[in-house]
Amino acid sequence: MGVTEPQPATAPAASTAAQYVPQSEAAQALTAILQTHYLRYGVIVSWALALIVTVGAQLGGAWLVLTLAAGAFRGWVERRVAARVGSGYGLVFPTVATVTTCAWALAPLIAWFSDASFGRPLAMVYLVSGYMLVFTQLRSSPRQAAVISSPYGVAALICLGSLWGTPDFWPFVATVPFVAACFFVHVVMTMVKEARIRAFQDHQSHLIAELETARDRADAANEAKSAFLGVISHELRTPMNGVLGAAQLLSATHLNSTQQDYVSIVRNSGDSLLTLLNDILDMTKIEAGRMEFDNADVDFRDLHGRISGVASAQAQAKDLSYRAELNGEIPAIVLGDAVRVGQILQNLLSNAIKFTSDGEILFRVDGRRLSDDRVALVFAVTDTGPGIATGDLQRLFEPFTQLDGSSTRRHGGTGLGLTISRRLAEIMGGTICVDTRLGEGSTFTFTVEAEVLSWAHEPPVEAAIEDAVCERALRVLVVEDHPVNRMIVEAWMSSAGHVTVLAENGQMALEACAVEAFDLILMDVNMPVMDGLTATRALRNQPGPNQASPVVVLSASARSEDHEAGLAAGADAYLNKPIDFRALAEMLVRCAAGREAVRQAA
Repeated sequence: MGVTEPQPATAPAASTAAQYVPQSEAAQALTAILQTHYLRYGVIVSWALALIVTVGAQLGGAWLVLTLAAGAFRGWVERRVAARVGSGYGLVFPTVATVTTCAWALAPLIAWFSDASFGRPLAMVYLVSGYMLVFTQLRSSPRQAAVISSPYGVAALICLGSLWGTPDFWPFVATVPFVAACFFVHVVMTMVKEARIRAFQDHQSHLIAELETARDRADAANEAKSAFLGVISHELRTPMNGVLGAAQLLSATHLNSTQQDYVSIVRNSGDSLLTLLNDILDMTKIEAGRMEFDNADVDFRDLHGRISGVASAQAQAKDLSYRAELNGEIPAIVLGDAVRVGQILQNLLSNAIKFTSDGEILFRVDGRRLSDDRVALVFAVTDTGPGIATGDLQRLFEPFTQLDGSSTRRHGGTGLGLTISRRLAEIMGGTICVDTRLGEGSTFTFTVEAEVLSWAHEPPVEAAIEDAVCERALRVLVVEDHPVNRMIVEAWMSSAGHVTVLAENGQMALEACAVEAFDLILMDVNMPVMDGLTATRALRNQPGPNQASPVVVLSASARSEDHEAGLAAGADAYLNKPIDFRALAEMLVRCAAGREAVRQAA
């Protein structure tokens, strides 16, 4: 019963599809270099080791120090201008890389012109591996690789020049096409691979864009669905107000037993229709992450009594035994949303009664004190019904699911009750679980923690206002565009001894308010010419005999945000359609006590 604010369940933040943007050659080269710069120093050390073993520590060590310094300088420059590669610094990278590669190109020259027997073979290895390193590292930018590797070409020409006139000149020249062909294949294969990667990135970006478009369409459809359900809520509740209102009025007349049965059928069917409508609206709110809770003082004994009263009557109608138990430390007053908690418990009890043919329904409540201001409450509903098969448990809490989905199933309903109950329980920070055995019944357990406001009841105070009787006739302005609803309200008001004045829209209401005073104004919301909220705002802002008169909004929407909109417009309270005439009678009693008394009902 301690409610945690729902998170839009909420959502997802909008993201922009990652579009592939081709980089310049300088940018591609820099990206590749920065990604592999840490390998640079390992290669330098490996080259230096081979050079030291071949030509000696003095020359090899000098080359190592020079190349490490060149590598460090190159890394420093790359990091300094990396963020500005697209702003005119594109030539910096190949220039710096080419200059520092000159230090690397000294290694094959040192090996070639040394007196070591393995000097020239090592020089050839250095030249080939140097080219391979540059073209592999800059595989996405072969032109940059050709420029940066040019010092190796100079070194190769120097080595070739030293062989002029010797028998080794032409064999050396013959190795050039062989090495070039290897590099050509390497570059081509790399470019093909990079092209495939870019094509995959483009395709991926296209898919992401399509998914985002589909998501946006789904969000728009969901918003349209919510708006549609809001309109349908009003449109369905308005005629239902006429049906149930007329049934209430008819039930108060002299009817024989058969007629009373027919009226009872109309009222029960209307109530069932409203329950289905509310279930669909609740499910929509939960899916949109817009379910709101009204935390207020909850008299636990009163909540338990109301729930047990309804369940006991339902069980008695099916000749079932009903038993309620309270165990442990049960607080008197807790903080929570009595409507939502009652909705969960009534769903569990209604299902237990609906699916039980004979036997007993046990409603058990266990309280465990967690601290002076905290309690854990466990609500358990046990039936002696058919139980649930193990294979059906996974589908039990899925929306719009009936375990008996055949066209001949015995029990009706939308299949939303348990789904809504579990979602509400989770939003409250609680859980719902089930223990069942096929053929032996089921136990549904709802566990939740609540903040305790009082562990014991206070002594009774003065009688509640609903027990009072309106002692004088009131003059009431009924603003309603639906003729059936106007007729029903006027008939009820007349039977209660009150005087009514009728208006079909907000403009007519303002005109009536300008010439006579009213004890109460019942204001519908959705009307032609001028809606109820606009009329209420105008009434509060314009001086006149009804500027301070109580205004009660007749809301066909069960959404709390619509109620809040009515109060923000200047209304003092609201009544949901279909109108409960008992609630209307209580509102009239409050009107007789003044506008402040009406506001207490909001």
